Amino acid sequence: MSIQRHLSARTAPSASLISLKIKTPLMITVFLFAMLLSVLSVVFSHKALAAEANILGVGGQTEEVVNTSVPDSFGRDTPRHTVQGFIKALGDNDYLLASNYLNLSKSDNPTTVVRQFKQALDAGGRFQPDLQINNTPEGNLSDQLPPSQENVGVINVGDKSVPLVLERVASKQGEQYWQFSNDTLSSIPEVIENYQPTLVSRYTIDSLDGKKLFGYQISDMLAALAIIVSSFIFTYIVVWLLYYLLKLIYPRLRGETLPLPNNVILPLTVVITALILAEVMVYAGISVTLREPIKRFTDIASWVATTWLLLRVIDSIFTRAVNLSYKKNYTERVSILGLMRKVVKALLLIFAVIVIFGNLGFDLTTGIAALGVGGLALALGAQKTIENLVGSVVVVADSPVRIGDYCSFGNQAGTVIDIGIRSSRVRTLNRTIVTVPNSDFSSMQIENYTSRDMFHFLHNLYIKRNADIDVVFKMVKKLDQFLDEHELTNQEWNQANISELRQDCYVIQLRAYINAVDSIEFYRKQDDLLVDVLTLVKKYDVEHALPTQQLIVNQAELEPQLQLETVTDDSINEPAAASDAGEADTDADNDNAGDEQKTLDLNKNADSATSEKEARKDTSKKQKLQKHKHRLLKKGKFKHAKKKFGFSIWNQP
Repeated sequence: MSIQRHLSARTAPSASLISLKIKTPLMITVFLFAMLLSVLSVVFSHKALAAEANILGVGGQTEEVVNTSVPDSFGRDTPRHTVQGFIKALGDNDYLLASNYLNLSKSDNPTTVVRQFKQALDAGGRFQPDLQINNTPEGNLSDQLPPSQENVGVINVGDKSVPLVLERVASKQGEQYWQFSNDTLSSIPEVIENYQPTLVSRYTIDSLDGKKLFGYQISDMLAALAIIVSSFIFTYIVVWLLYYLLKLIYPRLRGETLPLPNNVILPLTVVITALILAEVMVYAGISVTLREPIKRFTDIASWVATTWLLLRVIDSIFTRAVNLSYKKNYTERVSILGLMRKVVKALLLIFAVIVIFGNLGFDLTTGIAALGVGGLALALGAQKTIENLVGSVVVVADSPVRIGDYCSFGNQAGTVIDIGIRSSRVRTLNRTIVTVPNSDFSSMQIENYTSRDMFHFLHNLYIKRNADIDVVFKMVKKLDQFLDEHELTNQEWNQANISELRQDCYVIQLRAYINAVDSIEFYRKQDDLLVDVLTLVKKYDVEHALPTQQLIVNQAELEPQLQLETVTDDSINEPAAASDAGEADTDADNDNAGDEQKTLDLNKNADSATSEKEARKDTSKKQKLQKHKHRLLKKGKFKHAKKKFGFSIWNQP
């Protein structure tokens, strides 16, 4: 509990100072939270070691040691727990308990050896990070040491260097545990032979000498706090100067602005501070009992700051990629880049969380396994979504089409208006929008019309067969030369030739390639070229073949039908002649009667009106009979020709 209170008191001023100097973003909050977790993990691990010997772990981690031997009562079953237990005993000033972690000979004084060992560790002892110290009863069997030995650090004082080696010892009761080797302990007196007081001990105020707070020397706590704050400020100033110096030099060297934003200064400062802080505290001579919790804090802080820095760099890289996509008109890549940015940042955060909590001492093996099973189940459930996602990446990476391109795929054709994460959208010529899943779109055969570099001019001329073959041949040669020299055609393929001989015409094929930006320009140039071609054809004595139909009928077979028509006409004309003769006689009688009678008959007008009506009726009958006669004649001709002689029709294209 003293360590918890002590580190909490040390942490509060540091956090308040940072919040006063700069604006505290979200990542600094995470940074402070990780520091609190590190302190709690140390406290809980010490409680676990003191309270229960068969429960081993750090920060709430419980590990059941699978071993046939009797569990060690001091928690020395693994190298990591031996180091942690020894530092905990030194922090409590329990030298007698600390001596149980040393492989002493019978002639050694436990208190003296522990005091010398602590003095050497304070002067230049460096333990490996907790995650690098093996946490199994067998130790690390892959190193270059014997199986019964484990290297956990080194002591460097002046020109003397002593490795911190643990060795596995078996007691008479059958216990197997790890202790600091006798060879390491025997080298300690030689290391401290020329020992000089540390900077902290030399500049400590006499009134604070020997006073403790929460189990730690007050002088060490103040020195550690001063080192942390001064290191951070100094590193921040240096990084700030280097960044702005690079910002001035980079445009002169590369001709463009520095792509790295200034928001990387703070996380880079934290990373550098965390890396140098451990060495600075060793050089200052801060007690090893305080350095180890701070070292754990700096390890966590370095990972948090590294994650923070990488997130800034990822944002900078993807922002630059998005700007380049807009600049080069690759707008379909923007959505994919946004998705990739989120995926990369999520993977980075997951990795950082695993490392940070592993450094705190939590066993994440079960959690990672559960996360893997859950991820597999999620992947199986979202198989189609993942397939579309992969398809969108394929479409963007392969780039068969881009936004604004006109293409055909399957039985559809239109202009691509969007390439999204799940699907692509195409506007058809009917102005409708077709949505195609990217998994299907990436596997289709896509024809991109916008990507063509030139347009194909291909047309046929149909010349009647009555034209002179020499004239036709000369015209074809002239057309071939004309296409080759025309200003609208290029030299890719220009040709005019007689492609087909039909019964009614010559088929002359005209082929060329025209350079054009789009279809609108091509059709305009094609119109000009066709007009020039037709103008050239006019100069020759040829005729264009037009679509015709011919009906061939045998005239001899139609004579009976013609005789029938003549008879029908005579029968119709006879009543009409008789009627005319009767009218003539009536007129003669009326004239004679008029000569004889000099008076007008009162009913003469009525008789005249009646005669006119009858005449009109006769005329209408004649017309109806005439129309009926023509219909019969046409019908008879057609049926007769179809049944006996048939007809042939040539359609000219």
